[in-house]
Amino acid sequence: MGPSSQLQAADHQEEDDGCFVALTEAHLDIPAIMDRVRSPEAGAIVLFAGTTRDNFGGKPVKELQYSAYNPLALRTMLVIAREVRAKHGLKGIAMVHRLGVVPIGEESILIAVSAAHRQAAWRAGEEALEECKARVEVWKREEFGGDEGGVWRANRDGAVGQKVAEPEGGDGAKVDQ
Repeated sequence: MGPSSQLQAADHQEEDDGCFVALTEAHLDIPAIMDRVRSPEAGAIVLFAGTTRDNFGGKPVKELQYSAYNPLALRTMLVIAREVRAKHGLKGIAMVHRLGVVPIGEESILIAVSAAHRQAAWRAGEEALEECKARVEVWKREEFGGDEGGVWRANRDGAVGQKVAEPEGGDGAKVDQ
């Protein structure tokens, strides 16, 4: 396994026994994250790439901005990775979340899993994503087009109107939920 310089340069990362998690402001590197989970014992690698779309709830979105409480977010991501790896018998799991501004069409999260068989990989990838959205301490600000400004949301918030308080001071901020 040869991680690329972009993953090596991740702002914050943790690695443990087949689990890799990172937070970075760099562009996300799909081949590098796949290399993190590649194994001669794996017959399947599943990759999920979450990208910024140009709309949310009927409103035009200009960009997303992500903020996290880095130490806690990394710890939570590693716990999720370990749980999903054990539950599905994975050979490897890697989750990288981008922070800062993520323009339309660019990736904000990559999750790669490898397993002996495809069914376990499919299920594990979906579960890892849902657990990240539900539990990881990452917040996003949707910047809307025109004069509409933006709104901060917990990563798990999906419906328009579910707002969280704007983080104080950016990186490492607490948010009332």
